[in-house]
Order: sequence, then structure tokens, then C-alpha cells
Amino acid sequence: MLGVRGAAVARGLQVLTHSWRRDSRALALARACGAPLAGHWQPSAGPGPRRRRLSLSAAAVVNSAPRPLQPYLRLMRLDKPIGTWLLYLPCTWSIGLAAEPGCFPDWYMLSLFGTGAVLMRGAGCTINDMWDRDYDKKVIRTVNRPIAAGDISIFRSFIFLGGQLTLALGVLLCLNYYSIALGAASLLLVITYPLMKRITYWPQLALGLTFNWGALLGWSAVKGSCDPSVCLPLYFSGIMWTLIYDTIYAHQDKRDDALIGLKSTALRFHDNTKRWLSGFSVAMLGALSLVGVNSGQTAPYYTALAAVGAHLAHQIYTLDIHRPEDCWDKFTSNRTLGLIVLLGIVLGNLWKEKTDEAKKSKDSRIEN
Repeated sequence: MLGVRGAAVARGLQVLTHSWRRDSRALALARACGAPLAGHWQPSAGPGPRRRRLSLSAAAVVNSAPRPLQPYLRLMRLDKPIGTWLLYLPCTWSIGLAAEPGCFPDWYMLSLFGTGAVLMRGAGCTINDMWDRDYDKKVIRTVNRPIAAGDISIFRSFIFLGGQLTLALGVLLCLNYYSIALGAASLLLVITYPLMKRITYWPQLALGLTFNWGALLGWSAVKGSCDPSVCLPLYFSGIMWTLIYDTIYAHQDKRDDALIGLKSTALRFHDNTKRWLSGFSVAMLGALSLVGVNSGQTAPYYTALAAVGAHLAHQIYTLDIHRPEDCWDKFTSNRTLGLIVLLGIVLGNLWKEKTDEAKKSKDSRIEN
């Protein structure tokens, strides 16, 4: 009897062992395939409502907007605010340089130009997408843009563009007459820039002329007119900066651009891109140094320029032009670079007050 029971127990253990091994192999296979495992929480796929994670990113804000509004917000690129930053930052540099020694930049002007940057960048993107709608359908990165995807018609795009330009005009009319005329002069660049990629391998230069107009406009809005000794080298430095970051950006689309016949500095420079970018960086830093000399900047400004030089060197040295995701990361890092320049201008301007006070106290001691 005991022998029969022992044999039964042994057979039971063999069955359990075989089952455990089979289940272990199935579990390992499931893990390799990325399947959810028992005991690991997974979001419910049931019909009930799913809670959205709270996010303050620009893309999340656009996605949470009313659905009929979303294509227009994407047309303005509000889900990708890096372009607005790159348009706005040269304005802030100019406004900061125009501030009185020892003072912060004019907050009213900064807010006006911030609003104008959002509107004009949106208008520029609308114009660009209207011109490029047939090309955008052939490029992987741009195929889902609202006009190319058919979410917004050309007629509605015109109406939307008119609304943006009208609001931007309202911002411009808050400035002095000199600045109104100067700002209006940039509209030709805004309209024609998107065509340059069909004509020349240097469309990034045309973008630089357009995007850095605020380097002229910011100073004139504060001072009433442009000072060529400060504004022109500042404008030139911004153009060099645009050649750097937009060449990096263009490397994302170089294969598609070559296939459909569009031109860019990325296609012009090829494997010599890093040499060209290094040259643009030297020119940018040289022009910013001249700005500092002509505007009487102080130690914090030149310290910031050293940090900008290090940022550019790291950006160019580590750039992999054959990896679109790395090009995007390097491109977006230029917001940090622009903020470093702004910080240097603000701190350098505040430092002027201390320097002036030290000179006055020294002169008074000499007189006594």
C-alpha cells in the first residue's frame, strides 16, 4: 500500500516539475516579447475613460485644446516652441543692450516682442506650409503638417494668416514710428524665405536675415533709432548663429530634400559641415565681442561669451550629422545658448553701475 502511494506521489511530482518548466519557458518568452506579466500593473484597455497624465509641455497643451482648434495651433508650431525662442532671443539681446547702465531690460518691451515672436513665427510657418504643401507630402517628417495632411484648406489658411498678421500689426503699432517702418520692412523676407530652398543652397542665410531682424528692431524700439556700431554686429552674429543651428536642423531632411530637389546648406557642406560650423562660430563670437566693446560691456558679458564658445565647441564636436535625433537635440540646445547670451548682457549691464560708482569714488578721492 505504501509502495503504491509512494509511486503516485512520485508521478505527481514529475507532472508538477514538467508543468513548472513549461510555464517558465512561456514566462521567459513573454518577457522577451514585452508582454505584460501577472502582478505588474498595466493601464486598463477597457472601454472606461482613461485619465490623462498632467503635463505642461507645449505638445500636451496643444493636444488638450479643443479638437477643431488643434490643427491651427500645430500650423503655428505652438507644439514646438523652439522656433519661437530662436526668433525671440535676438530681440531680447537687443532690448537688453539698449537698457540704461545698472538697469534690467524693459519688461514692457520684452512682453511686446514675446507676443510678436509668437504671432510672426506662426505667420511665417503658415506661409511656409502654404508654399511647401506639395513638398511636405513627400517628406516623412512633414507629411502630417495640417495643410499637407488636408486638415486645413488653403482658403482657411489665408484667413488664419490674415488674422495673425493683423494681431502682429497691432503689436508693431505700439512702437515708435522708426520701429514701425523697420518692422514692416521685414515682411518681404518673411514671405520670400520659404522659396529660397528652391533657388539656392543657402536658404539658411535667408532665414538668418529674417529671424534676426529683432536684433535691429529691439534697440530701435527702446532708443528710437538704430546704433550701427552695436546693431549691425549684433545682427551679423545672429545670422551666423542661424547658419549654425539651421544647418544642423537641415541634416534631418537631407535625404528627402535631395530626392525631391530642395536645396540646403546641409547638402552644400556634406561631410565638411563641422568645418563650416566652426567658421560660423568664430564669426559669431567675434561679432558678439565687437558688440561688447562698442556697448561698453563688462566682465559678466565676456564670461558668458566664453560659455557660449564652450557650448558651440561641444555642440559641433559631438554632432552626428547622420543621426536625425542627434541633430534635433543639438538644434534645440541652442535655446540654452541664446539664454546664456541674454544672461551675460543683463548681468554685464547691471555690473556697469558698480563700475561707474567705483570710478566716481576713485575720482572723488583723487580730487580730495
